[in-house]
Amino acid sequence: MSIEFQSAGHQVPGAGGRLSAHVYETIKTRLLEGEYPAGSKLSVEDIRAEIGVSKQPVMEALRLLSSDGLVEIFPQIGCVVASYSQPEVADFFRMFSAFEGAIAGVSAGRSTLRTLEELDSISLKIVQLADNPDAAARARHYRLLNRRFHETIHEMGSSRIIANAGRRMWDLSDFLVSTAGPPQPMAGVIRERQEDHDRIREALARGDAATARKEMEEHVLSCIWLLEVEEATA
Repeated sequence: MSIEFQSAGHQVPGAGGRLSAHVYETIKTRLLEGEYPAGSKLSVEDIRAEIGVSKQPVMEALRLLSSDGLVEIFPQIGCVVASYSQPEVADFFRMFSAFEGAIAGVSAGRSTLRTLEELDSISLKIVQLADNPDAAARARHYRLLNRRFHETIHEMGSSRIIANAGRRMWDLSDFLVSTAGPPQPMAGVIRERQEDHDRIREALARGDAATARKEMEEHVLSCIWLLEVEEATA
């Protein structure tokens, strides 16, 4: 029997909604970490059995992930992990670099001692991570620490609009890095990425909006080149 998917927003009321949200976060985390390859089919029955829920919250979660651009739902076929071409990936990071650059520019005038210290704490963990001999662990933990670094800059902006828009953009960024690039993406360039972070942090601390914007734009835009190089040498 085929499963019919219908569009839905991210607000799911009631206890069933809380269960769908849990399933949504579980599947999304796997997608962001590249556990499901681009173009692979996602079985509602397999996911339901693995997580231990009924079909309904799985179907609801997949509908939400479809609206996020992480999966695609086709009539009579089912749900497939989204696959993007290299030009599409490049287009996204060009747009994302402008988005993150604008946020860095705004945040340069709103940094606090607490947020700067938080950036320093995350940076120290990233530097220590670079010495981890396990490439898979480096890739996974760098993704989480890098995202936290950028989320802290978003927090400097003190804007719900920035926070909400940034969350969805970062989901797609993490997904593309994990699925459009090689295994263990960014594991070999952690020190170089952290050098970028250091320059961004210095500009934020000085309140230098122009430099913070420029450094951030270049940092994000370089993802295009890094993914292409890593893919070619993988």
